[in-house]
Amino acid sequence: MNDAGDQAARRGDMDFPLEGVRVLDLSRVFAGPLCGQVLADFGAEVVKVEHPGRGDDTRDWGMRIGKTETTYYSAMNRNKRSVTLDLQSEDGARLVRELVPQFDVVIHNFKHGGAQKLGLGYEQLKAIKPDLVYCAIAGYDSSGPQAARPGYDLVIQGETGLMAINGEAEQPPLKFGVAIVDMMTGMYAAQAVLAALFRRDRTGRGRLIEMALYDCGIMISSYYALDAMLLGRDPRRYGNAHPSIVPYGMFESADGPLIITVGNNAQFDKFCRLVLLRPDIVEDPRYATNVERGKHRVLLLALLTELLKTYPRELLLQRMQANGIPCGKVLGLHEALTSEGTRRGGLLREMPHPVAGTTYTFAPPYRLDGQRLPIRNAPPTLGADTRDVLGDLLNLSDAELAALRDRGVLTLPETPAVPD
Repeated sequence: MNDAGDQAARRGDMDFPLEGVRVLDLSRVFAGPLCGQVLADFGAEVVKVEHPGRGDDTRDWGMRIGKTETTYYSAMNRNKRSVTLDLQSEDGARLVRELVPQFDVVIHNFKHGGAQKLGLGYEQLKAIKPDLVYCAIAGYDSSGPQAARPGYDLVIQGETGLMAINGEAEQPPLKFGVAIVDMMTGMYAAQAVLAALFRRDRTGRGRLIEMALYDCGIMISSYYALDAMLLGRDPRRYGNAHPSIVPYGMFESADGPLIITVGNNAQFDKFCRLVLLRPDIVEDPRYATNVERGKHRVLLLALLTELLKTYPRELLLQRMQANGIPCGKVLGLHEALTSEGTRRGGLLREMPHPVAGTTYTFAPPYRLDGQRLPIRNAPPTLGADTRDVLGDLLNLSDAELAALRDRGVLTLPETPAVPD
């Protein structure tokens, strides 16, 4: 979105699909907060409830921004409001129950049985608001023997075989570079919430949604999983290469790495004749079709690896792009984030921050009617909205809020000094 479009969206000209929907986000760390952030990006009012002292665990993970934010926290909590409540206290849990009638969705990732102990289980909250959409995220199936086990992304990556399909064949199993199970669970959860809200509009009925990291980890294995079942063993790992398409992967040119993905036989013909200027390769029966190239991948890749090193990267990229062969540079992360494509797309923005001055925030990846959904609010400081949310929604006076603060139930943001 250009600057004018961004400003228009912030003025309220953007038609947000979830405008008017309220979400109570009781979750922490990654999967639950990401689910809440997706809903917030689409216009829902998402109130994040955090512990008064430590806040979300991720406020202490990654690089520090200001007093209460970090890079890790900021990646999952844009467009939200932050309220502090100690849910282990009777008053804190009570206040959440009092808030529930004004919310459409509740998200949490409490340990098994934890929500019920606090009086915040599905049946308990459904009795307060019958049409509530309630999303519970856990490590494992709540009805299975492992229900009480805590769910951690790296553990799940190991248990679901994801590490076994990642990395080079001659190296040990390798985790993904980001917490991929948490990330996909958060996205799956957001899809489920959206489906439940859509159904509620038709029937007036709420829904219990249960998401397990283990289940989502199994889903991520995708076509590799089906290969494993047909083979009766683990498929071979190919690192940056593709298990069934050749050539497909990262290669070294004379002056830097690049990605080449030759997706079909017609592209391979052009790749050999017009990019490498070696028609003899595609004319060799061993390499004429993808099936044959797969059978002879070791010989072919050894040949291509040496040949590509004799060409400058830009020349290879120009030739491939001119002939419709998917390709690209291999960039460093900072290089990608500061690239022209990222800048023009408005994918990363500097937002005002009350302590740090500014902070980087990702823009939502969604475009609706040609406009990228805007960042309405940077990730909030801890408890920034406690006074406003509880005052507005529960009609708590300043004196009542101060009394709760003094009992350790919540924290209140500092009131700006009034100039003389």
